Amino acid sequence: MAVADLSQTQETIVRKERSLWAESFSRLLKNKVAVVSAIFIILLVFTAVFAHLIAPYDFAEQDLLATNAVPEWMLFLLPANAENYAKISDAYMLGADHLGRDLLSRTLYGTRVSLTIAFAGAAVSLLIGTVYGMASGFFGGRVDNLMMRIVDFLYAFPFLVVVILLQTYFKAIARRGGGEGLGSVLINANNEMGGMLFLFIAIGLLNWLGMARIARGQVLSYKKMEFVEAARAVGANDTRIMIKHLFPNILGPLIVAETLAIPGYIFTEAFLSFIGLGVNPPTPSWGIMISEAVPALRVYPNQVLVPAIALSLTTLAFNFLGDGLRDAFDPRQKNK
Repeated sequence: MAVADLSQTQETIVRKERSLWAESFSRLLKNKVAVVSAIFIILLVFTAVFAHLIAPYDFAEQDLLATNAVPEWMLFLLPANAENYAKISDAYMLGADHLGRDLLSRTLYGTRVSLTIAFAGAAVSLLIGTVYGMASGFFGGRVDNLMMRIVDFLYAFPFLVVVILLQTYFKAIARRGGGEGLGSVLINANNEMGGMLFLFIAIGLLNWLGMARIARGQVLSYKKMEFVEAARAVGANDTRIMIKHLFPNILGPLIVAETLAIPGYIFTEAFLSFIGLGVNPPTPSWGIMISEAVPALRVYPNQVLVPAIALSLTTLAFNFLGDGLRDAFDPRQKNK
């Protein structure tokens, strides 16, 4: 019995020595839906990186003799009389669009756009929002009041309208072409990136506001705790306290909030591409693919379903992963 008690005591000590991150990761692994979503997102990242190797065709490759081609196995999605008008071809696993381009290849390449926008938007929001919110909450007083009033003022702007106006402005400058100085550099860089640079600017411009408020609230709840006072007592300056003591403690909730915000970035990009203010054709985007397929929705619904399903599964995966991370980082889950 004494040996068993000693073993249990050692096991308890080992468990107590685990960090907050280790315990949170352990709780995350118990959430099967979140784990499956994380695996799906990893596969999406792999697909985006190696799309040029995985896709059977280039995203811009056309076969004008195979426009609106449909594989035989997908005929059940088409109207009852589809055999009378559809071009049946098994050369394209998921069919071809109205310009004879492979839907599967364009969907795989479209993963690059959605994930790039998602991660770039999240990185910009996390960086700017965290720095701004931590500074506001840490210094407090008039500094906090002024910084938060600026955030409140920016919140008054309708985000989607601002993004549409910015994209319209950027597109107009790009169509006008040329120019000198910084404008020319930005236009050339945007063209080389298929139109994604201006999307980064438009989406990242205001998305940091919510992150700033979360970071400020977290700092306000931690900055009066004993470990911060102890660091200040031994001579740590403000910068060290914020970076070494406050930031690691508030990072978990910030990551959770940003993960839950990623589907919004993806939908924003898809919507802008749908209305013609997204990436530049022929760069594939799920929003552009859906927009191009809408006129033929009744006769070729597969052209809408393929990118729509990819878009839905991706956003669901990020939502489920965000929910799992929220539960994992929630201290109330510790003893459950």
